[in-house]
Amino acid sequence: MTTDAPTPPRDLLSSPFAGGFATDPGFDFDVRLAIGHSVHGGGDPGEILAAAGPVGAGDTAGWFSAWRDLGERVLDEADDAAATGHHATAAARHLRAANYLGFAVSAAAALPDGDTLLTTFRTHRRAWDAFVDGCGHPVARITVPHGGQPLPGALFLPVGAGPHRTLVLNNGSDEAISRLWTDLGRPALARGWAVFVFDGPGQQSQLFEHGVPFRPDWEAVLAPVVDALVARDDVDEARLAVWGVSQAGYWVPRALTVEQRFAAAVVDPGVVDVSTSWFAHLPRELVDLLDGGDPDAFDEYLRQGLTRDSPEAAMMRFRARPYGVGESFGAAFRAVRAYRLSQEQAADIRTPLLITDPDGEQFWPGQSAALAAMTPEVSALERFTAAEGGAMHCEPLARLRVAETVLDWLDDTVG
Repeated sequence: MTTDAPTPPRDLLSSPFAGGFATDPGFDFDVRLAIGHSVHGGGDPGEILAAAGPVGAGDTAGWFSAWRDLGERVLDEADDAAATGHHATAAARHLRAANYLGFAVSAAAALPDGDTLLTTFRTHRRAWDAFVDGCGHPVARITVPHGGQPLPGALFLPVGAGPHRTLVLNNGSDEAISRLWTDLGRPALARGWAVFVFDGPGQQSQLFEHGVPFRPDWEAVLAPVVDALVARDDVDEARLAVWGVSQAGYWVPRALTVEQRFAAAVVDPGVVDVSTSWFAHLPRELVDLLDGGDPDAFDEYLRQGLTRDSPEAAMMRFRARPYGVGESFGAAFRAVRAYRLSQEQAADIRTPLLITDPDGEQFWPGQSAALAAMTPEVSALERFTAAEGGAMHCEPLARLRVAETVLDWLDDTVG
């Protein structure tokens, strides 16, 4: 969740950046994410600010171009470094390029030309694949069976003989797979964890290349992931953990209600009802139309307020697309209501669970605490405050602090 980020209260923004890095709230959030991921090699603040600075609020085409041009430039530099034998530089630049192009993919969602998104995504994945191949660590490419469309993944292995304790990184609704690596993958590998990243249904390659939609019953995703991992001699099946970011704050707890082979789990943040971020600003009369069973009237009402080629309409289509409901906005709003965790389901969670709770959570405020209240026997709530720079959804400017806290807890819980 990036390009349509709500504006958090100013007192939650870290001084001296209370004015933001950009006047557009969504652009500002992207810059915060990009800078935050720099601590694990996902960006370089100078080139990020140089690219983002000239773009004005609401200039969605300019925002896309800024990230695409930066990503393609750094990708070219990475390829040149590889060609001249500077492999460490090449890997570092391929990773940065992958992250920058990941932001370009999200920015392309606000453009009327759908082909631009797929082209940009493929360039992003070329950069990511080049990083994986040249990162200097052993990496096993793993294909996870899942219906008619297998899920692609990569298992990064630490130095030393296995079997290794293994951390599964579960993506959210729209984050680039390279950002999973710079969220928690790199610091986890440095602590001796094997790290598995993958695209689930509705995520990245599964959506853009194959049209596979989200599903609410994420146990049907993580169960085959666990099966694929524990079948390997280099994975310690007794020391498996899973971390879920953004919308995976719903998916991971939902999976834990059934899939109980994980020794520990972390969600950043906790989510018990995905639909609240969709309905928060929907007028009451539109909710009534939806609840009254008149999806055509709902769609017509929305179309009157959204010009088809506007950035807002393009973004709405992008948000609806992973739910696999076609062109109907009303169908998407109804579909997202299935992404809820009930108290009865939560009672089945047996896995130790760490829940992050940042100040100023924009998308699902209060839901980390709600998830903790639903799982009191197994969960712990970890606050991240504005005073320590940890405010906002997924703590964009506190990635070192978050990684240290999460990995310390996993070390203590899993061993």
